[in-house]
Amino acid sequence: MEFFRIKKDIPFMSYGRLTTTISLATFLLAVFFLFTRGLHLGVDFTGGTMMEVSYPQAANLESIRKSVDEIGLKDATVQNFGTSQDVLIRLPIKPGVSIAQLSDQVLSALAKADPSVKLHRVESVGAQVGQELYDKGALAMLFVCAGIMAYLALRFEWRFAVAAVIANMHDVVIILGFFAFFQWEFNLTVLAAVLAVLGYSVNESVVVFDRVRENFRKMRKASVPDVINNAITRTMSRTIITHFSTELMVLSMLFFGGEVLHNFALALTIGILFGIYSSVLVASPIAMYLGVSRENLIGGGASEKKTEAEALP
Repeated sequence: MEFFRIKKDIPFMSYGRLTTTISLATFLLAVFFLFTRGLHLGVDFTGGTMMEVSYPQAANLESIRKSVDEIGLKDATVQNFGTSQDVLIRLPIKPGVSIAQLSDQVLSALAKADPSVKLHRVESVGAQVGQELYDKGALAMLFVCAGIMAYLALRFEWRFAVAAVIANMHDVVIILGFFAFFQWEFNLTVLAAVLAVLGYSVNESVVVFDRVRENFRKMRKASVPDVINNAITRTMSRTIITHFSTELMVLSMLFFGGEVLHNFALALTIGILFGIYSSVLVASPIAMYLGVSRENLIGGGASEKKTEAEALP
């Protein structure tokens, strides 16, 4: 489905050096913030205590945060959980204080401000478990990248596989760079969003690469930049419709989903925006620089090359 049709191909590849230079600078800036500021890891990774409390009326989150701050837990996270009456409190590890003592201190502080508070659940995440989750999350990201490379190498050609993974890692590092620069909390939900962005971004790359391979069969006398320009231009309508619809949904979670979904939706918002950019203006120029051509792309095997040769006049 196309809402509009562009008659003349847009020369995206003529700006390839500029866009890849901008991407490299952004990537290096994100890496700089990751090394200098680091990620503000949540309780899921650092270890700590999670308390679930409820009130008979809508909870006053600011009052709860103030009560928790007064007992020396300024790094605690307070957010609604499920309904406006239910509250999830994430507490960092406090040296010399047991889980039971910490939860009693918090509950006493909350009861002092509002006696109607009720404690439903207390869970603890040890530092060792948090480190294990952190390591497994990084391992999961590596497996996703390896799977993407294998899939694209088999479906298309290794040059496109390398280009797509570089573009996808560009998106991931920039997301992490944003979280490092602004010191937003990085937890398991954000990690899930990062993994979702990897899969989402590669989908756009596959659409463009598939049209490139089709164009190599149709545009036999065209140069590689012209073939890629045509492929990107012809998929622009689909790109705009798909990403606009997805972004609307993610923005609705960002603005109306509450604290629980805020960082998850924030990571997705950044990832989708940079995913569109990288799939078109990073992956394609890199594939062109790596030397993708009609001979090494069409079919990816002898049988399809033979079919193409038989179709020649």
